Amino acid sequence: MKKFRSVIVLVIIVFIALAVKGSLYTVSEVEQVIITQFGKPVGEPITEAGLNVKIPFIQDVNAIDKRVLEWDGDPSDMPTKDKLYISVDLFARWRITDPLQYFLRLRDERSAQSRLDDILGSETRNAVAKHELIEIIRTTQHRQPLRDVLLIEPERDLTLGNLVPIQKGRQVVENEIFSAAADKVRVFGIELLDIRFKRINYNASVRPKIYDRMISERRQIAERFLSEGNGEAARIRGNRVRDLNKIQSEAYRQVEEIRGLADAKAAEIYARAYNQNPQAVSLYEFTRTMQAYRSIMTENTTLILSTDSDLFKYLKGVHPAEAIKLTPE
Repeated sequence: MKKFRSVIVLVIIVFIALAVKGSLYTVSEVEQVIITQFGKPVGEPITEAGLNVKIPFIQDVNAIDKRVLEWDGDPSDMPTKDKLYISVDLFARWRITDPLQYFLRLRDERSAQSRLDDILGSETRNAVAKHELIEIIRTTQHRQPLRDVLLIEPERDLTLGNLVPIQKGRQVVENEIFSAAADKVRVFGIELLDIRFKRINYNASVRPKIYDRMISERRQIAERFLSEGNGEAARIRGNRVRDLNKIQSEAYRQVEEIRGLADAKAAEIYARAYNQNPQAVSLYEFTRTMQAYRSIMTENTTLILSTDSDLFKYLKGVHPAEAIKLTPE
């Protein structure tokens, strides 16, 4: 009998311990609690850390995180306003501000992440479709293109290399997505804190075409510079030929002037030397005639001269054997 009583007392003690344990629970600093009774919430959410009491075996504790949570979406392909398909990777930060509403609509974090996938993905697709690519990837509106320091002023004024103007920029597009999505997730007891583009890239199918277009544009610019360089080279070569011809013609003119002056001076000296007396004049005529013979008479030369010719007068009376000596060697 005593043994039976001891068992009953032990069972009562265990039951009381389990009841006390089941009725007490703690709430940590990083969570908030919803108490449910038979699956339905009862009372107000408990958001303060500490020790609390519930009805054992009937009420359950549902802990909900109240820290800032992360949402990291999967990359998704979508078209821009200028019909370019890009792959957009987005991330966001959120937290649960209304735990009761959150519990009634979503129950757990996995359901919340799924709903965020739908809402943020849809709003991102809508925003990307309304803006051109440059508005999504750039933020600085008044940026200036880098120009080569070797370019001259007329080349700097060309539209070549000018950057496409930005009306809004990436940050404004992110704010538009944030504003549209924040209103939609608020009904789930969720506050959207921030949203950012993590990575934007061209779609794999259009990436080769984009690269080909970039190469083509760079090639056009290179060909323009090449044609301008060839034109400048042709102009320089033309100027060189013109200057060379001018220099050569000027040098030839000076040479002829010097030669003419020299010939005139030589003729003057010859004339002064050979006009001193009649014998000098006769000697000059004889030497000049001999030089003429040497110039006009070769081995097989045949001359037909009149008997009163100046060239013939020195040949009169010349012996044939002596005439052979007049031929040039």
